[in-house]
Amino acid sequence: MRIGIEAQRIFRKKKHGMDIYALELIRQLQQTDRLNQYFIFVKPGEDHCLQETENFKIVEVNGLTYADWEQISLPLAISEYNLDVLHCTSNTAPLFAGVPTMITLHDIIYLNQNFSGGSLYQRLGHYYRKWIVPEVFKKAKKVFTVSNFEKEHIDNYFGETDKVEVIYNGVSSKFHSPENHELEEIRKALSLPEKYLFFLGNTVPKKNMPGLLEAYVRYRDTVKKPLPLVIAESSESDINAILQKIKRPDVRKHLHLTGYVNHDWLPGLYAMAELFLYPSLRESFGIPIIEAMSCGTPVITSNTSSMPEVAGGCAILCDPYDVADMAQQMISFDQMGQSDKDILIAEGLAHSTHFTWEKTAHSVLNKYRGTNVQFLSFSIL
Repeated sequence: MRIGIEAQRIFRKKKHGMDIYALELIRQLQQTDRLNQYFIFVKPGEDHCLQETENFKIVEVNGLTYADWEQISLPLAISEYNLDVLHCTSNTAPLFAGVPTMITLHDIIYLNQNFSGGSLYQRLGHYYRKWIVPEVFKKAKKVFTVSNFEKEHIDNYFGETDKVEVIYNGVSSKFHSPENHELEEIRKALSLPEKYLFFLGNTVPKKNMPGLLEAYVRYRDTVKKPLPLVIAESSESDINAILQKIKRPDVRKHLHLTGYVNHDWLPGLYAMAELFLYPSLRESFGIPIIEAMSCGTPVITSNTSSMPEVAGGCAILCDPYDVADMAQQMISFDQMGQSDKDILIAEGLAHSTHFTWEKTAHSVLNKYRGTNVQFLSFSIL
């Protein structure tokens, strides 16, 4: 087979969930499949994180915006390669690809107006996906999703159909506790506190940063020896605006902002944290939950959407809409005995082994091999 994979943004320096999904899937396919011929379509960028192999060719395609790259440049590029199937990895796809199409849809949150906030870039992306996804869904013969929660959500929105299947995401093998000297190098590079709580978030409304910060304030006001909070991927101005709104600018001195963190450093950030906080309002999977568990870090996450399914009973759950409950779970963890914490860590480590990119790639590859009609793949991060 001649398989095309859209991976538009994997060469950009600051990668996020969908980029990591595409990169890890392709890397695993390189190790798994030596028979089929692959063509990886990317937008030029500064981080050449993927290398060609004998049956994997990288095709750089220029474009001005996400939309014109996908709707104009990509169809023109793939027309030269006589593909049997095109797999698009980031929610959307060309309306007129000219070949059977498979798409990974990470969620359909943007089809709900409650999740239309965020920056201008995020809002533009929201409206583009809101328009394009129903159109490509109509043409699809097959749909994948990475949680049973999202499958139900997709079925409820589009109508129940046998085209929807579940294939879970994986977690990279690099997510484990690094050696002590590596941890100290990361601690020094990021000037991390000796002990801390960790929150990985941004300004996307679903990440619930305002609620998390308000809960952290209550935690600080309650426990005897509160830990500082390390926050990755958030700006000084965003944090200060929230603290001003809740009238607690004094808490800023207890927050450590790392900015965007290289993905290779994340295992160390997780491993050195006493507790990972992930009280998102809505996730279709929630890979950071499993990443933290893989690094031996206890997790507090939400009791909503896919998160209880992904956590598998191995995390502390909270109501992300209830600041008091979020704070109470943080306080309860502080008061927990070390033996109970150790049990939580061990359960999380064992649970995390069920999620590998090898399993994900094997399942996707089986679908490539079975392609004899046009189909569409949906997946969540």
